[in-house]
Amino acid sequence: MPLELPSIEFHHVAVIGAGASGLVAARELRREGHTAVVFERGDQIGGVWVYTPEVESDTLGVDPHRTFVHCSLYESLRTNLPRQVMGFRDYPFVVREDDDHERSRDTRRFPGHRDVLMYLQDFAREFGIDELVRLETEVVYVGMVESGKWKVKSRKRCGSAIMEEYFDAVVVCVGHYWEPRLAEISGIDLWPGKQMHSHNYRIPEPFRDKVVILIGNSVSANDISREIAGTAKEVHLACRTVNEHQTMGKQAVYNNMWCHPMIKSVHEDGTVLFQDGSVVLADFIMQCTGYKYHFPFLDTNGIVTVQDNRVGPLYKHVFPPELAPWLSFVGLAWKVAPFPMFELQSKWIAGALHNRIALPSQKKMMADVKAFYSSLEASGKPYRYTHNISEYQFEYIDWLVAQCGAPAHEEWRKQMYAATKKSKITRPNSYRDEWEDQHLVWQANQDFIKFTVNKN
Repeated sequence: MPLELPSIEFHHVAVIGAGASGLVAARELRREGHTAVVFERGDQIGGVWVYTPEVESDTLGVDPHRTFVHCSLYESLRTNLPRQVMGFRDYPFVVREDDDHERSRDTRRFPGHRDVLMYLQDFAREFGIDELVRLETEVVYVGMVESGKWKVKSRKRCGSAIMEEYFDAVVVCVGHYWEPRLAEISGIDLWPGKQMHSHNYRIPEPFRDKVVILIGNSVSANDISREIAGTAKEVHLACRTVNEHQTMGKQAVYNNMWCHPMIKSVHEDGTVLFQDGSVVLADFIMQCTGYKYHFPFLDTNGIVTVQDNRVGPLYKHVFPPELAPWLSFVGLAWKVAPFPMFELQSKWIAGALHNRIALPSQKKMMADVKAFYSSLEASGKPYRYTHNISEYQFEYIDWLVAQCGAPAHEEWRKQMYAATKKSKITRPNSYRDEWEDQHLVWQANQDFIKFTVNKN
């Protein structure tokens, strides 16, 4: 039987994580009349956008007892989406003035990670979210008790005492960019070179005069490969596929970069054999292979599981049908413009908890999930792509808009996202500083002006 909403319409909610998704979830919960406590294990808000030069003791990320560092940023990282697309729908990510010279703003359209963090700090201050956040507080257990409440156990970083509290609902906002996902490589146990995951990449200097192989062909692999090409002796990309503007073999612009099919095997003499028969004697293998969804604190008695990076069963990537609306997830979907999606998912959750937005029955939600999984299977997509919604992200956004009764998603956002996606392929080295969608920037600016006028 589905869990019934009680007559009370306002609830006490635990939000796990104070990154972009946790901050906007807390805001939407409070807007809807709920109370919220935001648990954050770090010493400041911002989640994945908090940079540190520190890396883990095991840079590959295999040792479960390693020193954990939850930063996956490299020092030079810039956004791969323009600020206009990245910002929350009702809090534009514009260039802001700041009297503190140590906090000088990045004026570029594709800003560095520090400016994104400052934007999130501004957002938290603007809406008073800071007062809801418990910093340096790690959640170690979340589970439902017989009363229908959720037991949340947490501890402060500086102490070992466990604090136990009870909440009506839990929203999981921990992100998915800190537990490395690794490729299986034949012979890797005997290979003498150094290994790491891109999670622990910060600067190019350690690769000076080295031969480096990067596994992957997504944003991080492309950014990092270009950066270390300036210091490394050779850079080799191992990838499953190339786009229409790439070729296997020697790469244009660079005289020390090659693209290969995936690695077939590695050997004791330090050589790496690729599937096309080419061989490279390498010093480093860096895996730019993405991350695992990881919720070690969450106990649902097997109702929610993670299988090959499919978190499920989840209705529309948010609600487990059997536990809705009392347990929810924000930000699992990827290959998207994330902040606006976080905002709409949070509105949906807050409205459902308030009983203002009606969810389908448990039976109907589960039927929808099964139909979705069947469609993925029919199209040949593996489990690990369950939450990759790149092909239908704006249909999903529009669906959330309709559920929430929110203003329509601006057309310029969709067009700007599409233009940027195309530019990444056609101009991978310069798309952040050269663009052809100035008319869309103008439209975004007009909307931002309207927002400011209406706000004041």
